[in-house]
Formats: sequence, C-alpha cells, structure tokens
Amino acid sequence: MELNLSTLAKHFSEEEDAWRLVESLRWPNGPICPHCGDTGRAYFLKPRNGSRTTTTGKVSYRRWWKCKACRKQFSVLVGTIFERSQVSLSKWLLALYLMSASKNGVAANELRRILGVTQPTAWFMLHRLREAMRQSTLQTMHGTIVADETWVGGNPMNRHNRKPYRSFSTKTDKTIVFSLVNSDTGEVRSRVVPNVTGHTLRKAIAEQVDMAGSVLHTDAAMHYRQLGQEFIHHEWVDHSSGEYVRGDVSTNKLENYFSQLKRSIDGTHHHVSKEHLHRYLSEFDFRLSTCKMSDTARMERIIDQAEGRRLTYRRVTAA
Repeated sequence: MELNLSTLAKHFSEEEDAWRLVESLRWPNGPICPHCGDTGRAYFLKPRNGSRTTTTGKVSYRRWWKCKACRKQFSVLVGTIFERSQVSLSKWLLALYLMSASKNGVAANELRRILGVTQPTAWFMLHRLREAMRQSTLQTMHGTIVADETWVGGNPMNRHNRKPYRSFSTKTDKTIVFSLVNSDTGEVRSRVVPNVTGHTLRKAIAEQVDMAGSVLHTDAAMHYRQLGQEFIHHEWVDHSSGEYVRGDVSTNKLENYFSQLKRSIDGTHHHVSKEHLHRYLSEFDFRLSTCKMSDTARMERIIDQAEGRRLTYRRVTAA
C-alpha cells in the first residue's frame, strides 16, 4: 500500500489502526520477540473485559503479545525509539510521515502546532526520529568518493559588538562539517570535525573508506593532496580558476547537499546548536541517501532502523 496523507488518514485518527500498521511494517512475517528473538511463536493477549485501561482508567489501545519461548510479554514498540513514549502512536505516525516526505525537514514548533503537543515533546520526538535515521551499519565505502567540507553557522562579524568573534583570517569559530558521498551508490556520510587539517580529514576518511581501492574527487585544497596519494587516483577541480566540472570530476553533489542543509537550517529550523548538529546531519544524510525511494519505502526504512535506538530525554539534553 502506498502511504500518503490520504491513505494514512485512517491510521492517524484510529489509534488501534496505527498499532496494526506499525506491526505490519515492522513484522511483515509475524511477531518477533525482542527479548529472545524467537519468530512465529508469539500469541496476542486479548483484553479480558474487551478493552485495556491504564491505572487512571483511560482506555489503552496498546497491543500486547506473549512469547511461547521465553514467556515474556512485549509490544511492537519494545526496543525501539517509540518505547515508553506518552505520545499516541497515531501522532508518531504523522510525525514520521512528515519527516519522510519533507525535503527541508520539520521544525519543532511546526510539529507542536500540527500534533497539539508541547514544544519540548515535539523537539524530543524529532530527535528520536533522527536517531532512527542514523546509519545503522557503516560498511566501508568503495568506488568513486567525493569529499568536501563546509562551515555552518552565522557570520561572526554580524554579532553584537559586545560579543567577541574571530575572523576568517584568524580561523572562524563556525562549526565545520565534513562530508563524503559515494558517486556510485549515492550514499552520503557527514560528521562534525574540529578542523580541516590533513591529519583530521585522513582519520575521518580512513574510518569509512577503503582508500587503497577507491578514487578520490575533491576541490584543490592543499590538505587533500597528500592523503590523495593513498587512493588509486586523486583528481580535483580548481574553483579559484573557475573550474567546477571536468569530465566526471566535480564536487557538485556535496555542494548541492551543503546548500540544501544550510537553507533548511536557516529557513526551517532557524538555529541549530553545535551540540545537536550531528543529529541533523544524520537526518539530511538519510534523506539524500534515500532520495530515489518513495515516501512509503522511506517510512519503512525508518521503522526498520528504529529497533535498538531507544533515546532518553536525559541523554539528549546532556549532549
């Protein structure tokens, strides 16, 4: 079934339908016990009086299962980013769809107005979804790798006169983002780095790329020259002389990525702190890496990756 606002309307309005939809997406072949991993031997626990209620007497639509192997109870939310959330699953589905379908992302205040929750709740929900978007297994990248970096943040010269700043001539205090994209697969990986020295960038590349089996494309920055010798081949374009494309050599994919990232931060989020920037990078990496997927497939991917990603509020606010 193609998932869009029209087809999801029923699941947004009916909490029980939302539970059934998430179960069908996460367990297409039947329930899987999160405690022992047993498949196909769990059975549904029907409410004794026709409906479940909480300790306060409120009706609960939570669907519980019991595993015949380990005899433990569980729901489809156990072990995922949704576990122990007080927000209804139908609201989670709407937030998930908005994050999957929106190219620029969703601001916390915007989600607050749409879902009717508080701003801290909306903010925490978005960070949980970004945790699910984070790449689960960082397999070594092979092929043609494009590398580039950018500076994220406001211009220090625009600050109030009473606040000190460092100009570009003495090294800016903007946050540096270093990104890699595999031209063959379209996968993007970004991280925050402290500086753009050859040592720092080589470490970031070596942790993710099979350097001896790949080709490197960069701009003409000198810090790429020495580490480029560890690749099969290193080619670059010289932006200072007006060269941006030479055959199949360019950094345009990452330039476009950086442009989208900055426009979204400026237009949608308005401000992103250095402490949480890496979470936003996971979101935009995921969105570009899956840009050829449908919204339905992207939602399914996020739900698949939600397992084992439980994120607590204390952990987020301590970042």
